[in-house]
Amino acid sequence: MLDAFSRVVVNSDAKAAYVGGSDLQALKKFIADGNTRLDAVNFIVSNASCIVSDAVSGMICENPGLIAPGGNCYTNRRMAACLRDGEIILRYASYALLAGDPSVLEDRCLNGLKETYIALGVPTNSSIRAISIMKAAAVAFVTNTASQRKMSCPSGDCSSLASEIASYCDRVATAIS
Repeated sequence: MLDAFSRVVVNSDAKAAYVGGSDLQALKKFIADGNTRLDAVNFIVSNASCIVSDAVSGMICENPGLIAPGGNCYTNRRMAACLRDGEIILRYASYALLAGDPSVLEDRCLNGLKETYIALGVPTNSSIRAISIMKAAAVAFVTNTASQRKMSCPSGDCSSLASEIASYCDRVATAIS
């Protein structure tokens, strides 16, 4: 797992060069946007259970067979596992947003996720739908457009952070499809 600083140092070390030029400018921007990044992560983490439960509820509303006998969310144990998986995925996406690097998401969450879901018989189309709902909610929290869940937002443009969290959700969807 690399954060923005480690990534720059490792790349510079591999080139046997000092950190400078565009790498140094990228680090300066990362530092300048630090509080906004922390706020974005805080918005997501503070509302994680709402984001995940809304996503699972939305997925079930679109496919009620999931809670029918024999469905993948039938029984409390399976529903709890579904909610747990959503929380884990959102947690690692927020870690990646905090670090400014997707490697923690790739290494700790996505590595083997598709194979696990296939082995458990988890329907990928439903999982992908839940992730897309979580993506929309996370973006809404980062851009401070989530309905009835407003938080004070620092001045500045959060569109790049919204795009970043969206890309992490897209990585998850791609990994399990």
